[in-house]
Amino acid sequence: MITRTITPFVRKLAGFYPVVTILGPRQSGKTTLAKALFPSHEYRSLEAEDILLAARDDPRGFLANGTKPLVIDEVQRFPSLLTYIQEMADARGEKGQFILTGSQQPDLAAAIGESLAGRTGICELLPLSLDELASAGPAAATADRDTLLWRGFMPRLWADASPIDPPTFYRDYFQTYVQRDVRRLVNIQDLDTFGVFVRLLAGRAGQLLNRDSLARDAGISIPTAVKWLNALEASFLVFRLRPWHGNIGSRQIKSPKIYFTETGLAAWLVGIRDATQIAAHPLVGQLFENLVVAEARKSRLNRGLDPDMWFYRNAKATVEVDLLLEADGKLHPREIKAASTYTGNFRKGLKKFAEAVPASAPPKIIYSGRTLGDLAINFRETTAWCP
Repeated sequence: MITRTITPFVRKLAGFYPVVTILGPRQSGKTTLAKALFPSHEYRSLEAEDILLAARDDPRGFLANGTKPLVIDEVQRFPSLLTYIQEMADARGEKGQFILTGSQQPDLAAAIGESLAGRTGICELLPLSLDELASAGPAAATADRDTLLWRGFMPRLWADASPIDPPTFYRDYFQTYVQRDVRRLVNIQDLDTFGVFVRLLAGRAGQLLNRDSLARDAGISIPTAVKWLNALEASFLVFRLRPWHGNIGSRQIKSPKIYFTETGLAAWLVGIRDATQIAAHPLVGQLFENLVVAEARKSRLNRGLDPDMWFYRNAKATVEVDLLLEADGKLHPREIKAASTYTGNFRKGLKKFAEAVPASAPPKIIYSGRTLGDLAINFRETTAWCP
């Protein structure tokens, strides 16, 4: 089993709360982690229709059937169950009684807020991080930039002795999970148009989110584009990176950038079917930026930290910094370059940002070449660039 960095944080939550909720995208390893960390818990999956029906028919009996604590998988399929979990957790008064996993947010988030407020610790498990790949064998530990962008970070693609090839995996992942899960959130009648929409979104990874342009190119209305985008975000498939501004209110109203949680899925969506296609692909820079930004998000969530991350772009768009990380009361600017050769031009935007925000921490370049002291850091050395 691949060692997950989030393990200490999950154990910590189980020592504080009667319920631990592990959220994250499909196949990111939530079930494997829950089973490994809580082997004495009885496992039940609401993905199985008979188990789901049993829970709906008699929620109290479902939870009380046996004396063991429970791991309940895919709990978003029956959010109302959380009301009965609250009742039983309060009655027993024990820590770590229920370990819940879920891959969708809206109804589940509402149910958690209503029923489990103050009773559950929440963590978000994303696909494998670069550090975690080191425990997945030599091939994973030494994979180059192009292989990582093409294969992605889903555990199944690295943990199995004979893993499925990435194009087949992501095709099935999109058809089986993405379309099904999103259809549970919003009523999509035209799956072909939805597929076009998601592919267009992948082509915009790392760019400012322009909903009008996206809707126009997909041939849908702006409200539909907003609804579909929210559904993808609720299923942990994409996330937004907001711009940094000295005025906190302005950060919320300016256009964010859009990124995919799984870079391998984004690469498949834009038509990449082999690692050899990466280097010459016109979107290699955007995909690499997506990888690094997603890695920063994983690093912080795995340590139980809020993903305090932004990008910077001035009003005239003459100065831009790809990533700002907040730690120790300071902003840590990061410029992301897909190139393997360092040049001084990489630091132009960083120098101008340092002039505008002199209290920021020393800037760093993250690229795919070798680490050059304080000048540039190889993207694999996460601990050196992600505070």
